Amino acid sequence: QVRLDESGGGLVQAGGSLRLSCAASGRDLDTYAMGWFRQTPGKERERIFVAAINWFNGDTYYADSVKGRFTISRDNAKNTVDLQMNSLKPEDTATYWCAAYKGQYRSDTFWGDYWGHGTRVTVSS
Repeated sequence: QVRLDESGGGLVQAGGSLRLSCAASGRDLDTYAMGWFRQTPGKERERIFVAAINWFNGDTYYADSVKGRFTISRDNAKNTVDLQMNSLKPEDTATYWCAAYKGQYRSDTFWGDYWGHGTRVTVSS
């Protein structure tokens, strides 16, 4: 089993930046794709893809809504995956969830086989 621990959420003004971090522990982490999803407050059933990265080769993937503003990266030595969020908008307000997927990223299948607890991001206007 893979254990995920998100951190870095908080309150920021529109146009500001936050950096989220996901610390992963488990076996064979290089066989996973890692990523981030988010849920708007009050919409618990609408968990939306944000970004992903293949642990093995570092290829990255982004939702259209965050391209050019968010950057996902990994630190293989620390087993962490970060999400640098710049130019934040009120629409980015959500709980952000780190996810681990067994296999390489595919747009039609990527989802969490394992989930973190979530970290809340609030962007004020």
